[in-house]
Amino acid sequence: MSDLSTAILGTHLADYEQTRDWAITSLFRSFETFSEGTVIVDADTRVVWINARYADRFGFKNPDDALGRDVEEVIPSSLLREVVRTGKPMLLDLMPTRSGSLVVTRLPLRDEAGRVVGAIGFALYDEVHSLSPLIAKVGKLNAELAAARESLAQTRRAKYSFDSFVGSAPASEEVKRQAQRAATMDSPVLLLGETGTGKEVLAHAIHSASRRANKPLVTLNMAAIPEALLEAELFGATAGAYTGADRKGRIGKFQLADGGTLFLDEIGDLPLALQAKLLRVLQDKEFEALGSNQVVRSDVRIIAATSARLLQQVETGAFRADLFYRLNVLSIHLPPLRERSSDIAALCETIFAELAATEGGARRRITPAGIALLQGYDWPGNVRELRNVLERATMLSDHLQLDVAELQPLLRPGQAPSRRDAPPSHADAMACFEKQLLEDALAACSGRVIDAAARLGIGRATFYKKMVLHGLRSNQP
Repeated sequence: MSDLSTAILGTHLADYEQTRDWAITSLFRSFETFSEGTVIVDADTRVVWINARYADRFGFKNPDDALGRDVEEVIPSSLLREVVRTGKPMLLDLMPTRSGSLVVTRLPLRDEAGRVVGAIGFALYDEVHSLSPLIAKVGKLNAELAAARESLAQTRRAKYSFDSFVGSAPASEEVKRQAQRAATMDSPVLLLGETGTGKEVLAHAIHSASRRANKPLVTLNMAAIPEALLEAELFGATAGAYTGADRKGRIGKFQLADGGTLFLDEIGDLPLALQAKLLRVLQDKEFEALGSNQVVRSDVRIIAATSARLLQQVETGAFRADLFYRLNVLSIHLPPLRERSSDIAALCETIFAELAATEGGARRRITPAGIALLQGYDWPGNVRELRNVLERATMLSDHLQLDVAELQPLLRPGQAPSRRDAPPSHADAMACFEKQLLEDALAACSGRVIDAAARLGIGRATFYKKMVLHGLRSNQP
């Protein structure tokens, strides 16, 4: 490089440095002039400079009186000490003062070696008013977000307690005793019993009495989800993991229930392919979402329920033995209603109270003869069927007190006779009830299997299997 080139470059460098110094000085003067106040602190966060307006705002008529003091002594709510400690700027913040909030900017000051030697703070002049619409909008959005989160949390909290499991029969008391004991533990619980015996109520009660009561309670019915979507429902899926998947992916029930309880209803319908993955989650407390290689930790308490005979499924190979024994740490068998008929009077009173609260009108009663009739019935649908009968009776009768004449026609006399009349076996009674249930659903849906299955809350494949089992046919898909 020639001497002339060196001279020219040196001149340019000098110009650059001079321009930079002017820019820094001009920028500082602009902030100092147009802001409400400016303060500078050293590495020990002692005030080394403060302009007159800012000093006066905090009670110092002479700015020199603030020099050398800890910044919090001058500006009580200052966070300049945090800026000095971390070396990170706070570009936009609200600082409360006695005369109102200020929008402030805080920046660290560094020497040539990059060490933090202090910090500077600017209280932006008259900016709170201009930012009020933005602040109000942010506040509104935060309030809406909090309300949405609270609403979502409410839907994932237990709806029932042990008081909701009505009954004082010995069998009922034993069930509640076992369930209350289960609530004190964190091991898996397996609820066994016929459909309509109250397994969901008991699952909610166990969660609400456990140490996880303030965490989510998430429910998934294995029979209500198509097999192709069940894995994504349980474990989640990444974006594009399968055709039709959400662009943002899908959060599975295990993640939603983290820290709380996951209630897996009709666990007997879980496909074999997913049983192995569920077993791994129970053993290792971790899983991978569909289409992902990332391992997710899971802190979830499992409550499973089924109306199927799991031991028979284990023997036939339809259900994994290792998963069965992992779930069967504590099993609770819910007795059918016919085995606790002494609870029927209390159940009727509770159901009528709920109907009066939701539908309005006076609370109904049942005569002693009517109660005796109900106690003599086999109740293949258990408490769910009892509620159905009482609701229909309420709709069909204008009387406040229901008697035998009004209840008898609702008890399916030809399909589930009284125990006093040499009833059929339990299996036969359940088969009759299920067949009638399928027929009623098909009739209500004009023979459309898809709609009938949805009406009953079961999968279409399961509905077809049951139709074949009971010899039913439909001309509609």
